[in-house]
Parts: sequence; structure tokens; C-alpha cells
Amino acid sequence: MPKKERMKGTKIVVESLMDEGVEYIFGIPGGSIIPLYDEYYDSDIKHILMRHEQAAAHAADGYARSTGRTGVCTATSGPGATNLVTGIATAYMDSVPMVALTGQVPTTSIGNDAFQEADITGITLSITKHNYLVKDVNELQRIIKEAFYIASTGRPGPVLIDLPKDVQTGDAEYNPETTVNLRGYKPTYKGHPAQIKKAADMIIAAERPVIIAGGGVTISGANKELINLAELLNIPVATTIMGKGTFPEDHLLSLGILGMHGTKYANYSVSGSDLIIAIGTRFSDRVTGDVSRFASDAKIIHIDIDPAEIGKNVRVDLPIVGDSKNILNSLVSVLKTNISKETKYKNWLDKVTTWKKEYPLYFDKKADTLKPQYVIKKLYEATNGDAIMVTEVGQHQMWTAQYYLCKNPRQFISSGGLGTMGYGFPASLGVKMGLPDRLVFDVAGDGSFQMNCQELATAVQNNIDVKVAIINNGYLGMVRQWQELFYNRRYSNTRLGYLPDFVKFAESYNAKGIRVTKKSEVEDAIKEAVKHDGPVLIDFRVEEEENVFPMVPAGAPLTNILEVDKI
Repeated sequence: MPKKERMKGTKIVVESLMDEGVEYIFGIPGGSIIPLYDEYYDSDIKHILMRHEQAAAHAADGYARSTGRTGVCTATSGPGATNLVTGIATAYMDSVPMVALTGQVPTTSIGNDAFQEADITGITLSITKHNYLVKDVNELQRIIKEAFYIASTGRPGPVLIDLPKDVQTGDAEYNPETTVNLRGYKPTYKGHPAQIKKAADMIIAAERPVIIAGGGVTISGANKELINLAELLNIPVATTIMGKGTFPEDHLLSLGILGMHGTKYANYSVSGSDLIIAIGTRFSDRVTGDVSRFASDAKIIHIDIDPAEIGKNVRVDLPIVGDSKNILNSLVSVLKTNISKETKYKNWLDKVTTWKKEYPLYFDKKADTLKPQYVIKKLYEATNGDAIMVTEVGQHQMWTAQYYLCKNPRQFISSGGLGTMGYGFPASLGVKMGLPDRLVFDVAGDGSFQMNCQELATAVQNNIDVKVAIINNGYLGMVRQWQELFYNRRYSNTRLGYLPDFVKFAESYNAKGIRVTKKSEVEDAIKEAVKHDGPVLIDFRVEEEENVFPMVPAGAPLTNILEVDKI
């Protein structure tokens, strides 16, 4: 057994991070975290200096989503820690493995309203999978080990560790063979065999089955098993935004995304089905529409590793708790021995195929003005559909989800559950750090991009080669769309104007800026950006009042679909 060595708390933190295979840390130093930053100075772990702590959390999040590894961010106490909150909440809603390390005032000062003191464990209690306030340096190594285990197992999520300054500077023994044993935390990975057999029976008995694949399929790495299931039986597959890419969107069985801005044929197929096989999805309101009228003729099989999600939002006829990859493997094995080779669902597939032909995604391709959908389609063509697409939140996010077809999981990175504006650009920096050989585009709105545009300094300083496509319509576009459709075009505080000049903004940071105002300029601009070595901002001046369609109004059933030619 290796000899235990006494170390400072900060050294224990760094050694523990290295034991977990941490490559990058995203953060900003400050008074209460200075001891840890002093330890970073000699560490082999690469620290990326961000310009805002919220961006540090988003960068760690993007790194985690794209690689499947746990992202790490750090901040000082008080405002540094509270600036992480939005990023932590974003990761929590979308089940992203993250560990946040925050500085804290010394244990002797906690509760005395010391300078830059904030109860960050109390503040983040509802938006972390677990959190810790370390009061004894002897507990530090165990806590870090537990934090990474909790963050990355079961249903992943963020874990926060609050580090008082005297804990950082204290010393304790370090044991590199520390193991984790948490009573009461035992995620279920294997689905119950009897439930899997019942699921197979329900699938065989069905006439109009549909698969809904969510983010849990990506997290589990179950995309191949999902394809096997769909192709074995010829079952059409719709995905949530978080599940985008888990099933190849150029596949004949793909329905694309469903829900508020999903394809009309995905919504019709789910609504007309008699069996839904839901995998790794929480049935959010953006997916279901009016829950009371959601797939009213369908029985529902719900596969999820988190038992709390099953039955939370929709009625479920057959729950299966466990890891999607394991369950789908078992389900396919059972089905293979119980089905004939004939195409069982031919009539249903013919109906779905008819819907796909009758109701394709539509925009006016002949328009003289620059349409945002046209930009996304050109991005898809110019990158051969192989880029990792990161988005901010708003209309541009939905257009990207609709028109950039993803063939692989972890190819579409976006804030889903929390809908966090300002997420995309810093997240794209984390994505590129994690996958340096991949082409990474952040598709941004002019409003959303400005919420963390200061991170262009981070990109330039570290030569992080991310390309930003700003879909610039001069508005807070999604809110403006709702004001147009439901508030009599009363555009209250959604007009941004064309500020700043994004080309000059990019150049002020020593980055490359390109402006596009015509359709004829789009393709060359994208090629120029891809060819350039370093961060690039492309300012696409698109039609101001273009709307995202199809659209299901909030609270309406999935079949109540607004379309561009009906407004």
C-alpha cells in the first residue's frame, strides 16, 4: 500500500483532480480562492481564464456535453460563486456532469457577513445534484472523490464544493487509493427482466408505434442500440432537442424533433400513435404541449435511469428504470426471438411517409431577402453536416435544430431545460477545448451573443478556433415573435437595433469579423471563416420579422400547429 503523504489542502485538490483525469479548468481567481490558484500555477492541469464566472460554468458544461467527461469550473466566494448559479442551473436542468469549486471565507468567519461571503451551498441546494461545504481539511479528498462520482453516475448533474480559505491552506494526509462508498446512492443500471419482456409484448402487439429519444440516450451512449431497435422493427423515431443526433436525422425512419417547434410529421406521428417508446426523456412541456391531450390513444413505455421522472409529467403504462443502453440491448435481444421478418408496421409507415411528404419544413427559398433558415442550410452544406453545432437560445436555436441535420450524438449542444441566453459562445469554447480537432460553430442571436460576448477575449488569448454565426435580426427575436402572434405586435422592449457593429467588435479583440447582407455572400463567408485559423464572427443580417414555424402555441395540443402560410 502506498505511503500516505501530508499535503496542503490546495495540493490535495489538484492531486484529486488529476486522479479524476481533469484536463481543463475554467474559471476566474479572487480573494478566497487565491491559495488554490497558487497551486494551479505549478499544475499540469490547464486553466482557462474566462472573463465572467457564468461563462466559466457554461464552458465546463460545453466541455462535458461534447466529451462525456465531467467539466470543472472555479470561482471565488460571494459574487464569484453567485455568478456561477445560472451555469449550474443550466447544467442541472440538462443532466450535465460538472464539478464547481468555489472559494469561501475562513470557517471562523462563516455566518458573520464577512467580505465577499455568500451561502453558496444554500443558494445552489435546489440546482445541484449534491453540494458540500468542507469544514475539515481531512475530509477534502473524500469529498472530491465523492463529488466526481455523484456528478458522473446515474443521472448526471452538477456538484458544488465550497472551500473555506483555511481548509485550502490546512494540511492532511493524502491517500491515492481512496474509494467511494455512498450508502443510499445506488443508481439502477439494469432494467427489470419482467418489465423488458412486457415492453417487448406491447411492441409486438402495437400497430402504430413511435420512439421518442431524449438526452438520456446520448448520456448513456445508447445511440447504436436505438438504431438497432428502430431498424429491427421499422419504427419511426422522433427526438427531443436534447436527444438530437441520437438517431441519424438523414435516416428514412427519422422524424426530426417534436414539440413546440418540431416537424409537423413528428407531432402528427406521436399524436396518432398507439404506442410510445420513450427513452431518456422527461416529457417537458415543450415536447408534450397540452399534457391532457398528449397522445391520448397511445400506451406509453417510459425508460429512464431516474425513477423520479417516470410518471411525473405524463401517465405511463409501463415504467422501466435503468440505463438506456443496457435496457435497449436487452429489449432487442428479446424482440429478435419473438418477431417475424415481415414488415409488421407497413400501413403505419406508409402513413408516416405520407405526412413527411405533405408537411416538410418550409421557408420562402425564392425570397430576395436573407432568410435565417437559408443560412443554416448553407452551414449544413458547407460543413458536410459534420460540424459540432452549439447554439445560444432563441429563434436561431430552433432554426438550427430544424435545419442542421445531425448524424451523431453530442453534435448539437444547446441549453434545453433552462433556455439560457448567453450559453452558446462560452459553451463552444469548452467544446473546442475538449475536441480540438472538430469544427465548432456557435449559432447565435444578436441578443443572446451579447450576454457573454466578452469571452471573445478568452477565445483570442487562448487561440480557441471557434466560429460564430450571428443570426442578426435586430430584435430579441423569439420574444418579438410571441409579441407579434399573441400580443398584437406590441413590440415592448424587444428592439435591439444593430448595435454593436459586430465586425468592429471582433476586430477590437483581434478576431476576424465578416458581414453578410446578401444570399450570394453566404457561402463564401462560411468558407472564409472555416479556412481562417482562429476565432471568427460572421454577422448575418437576416430578415427582421421572420418567424419560427411550425409552432404549437403554449398549452395547445401537438396537433394545433401554426404554419407560415396560415398566419
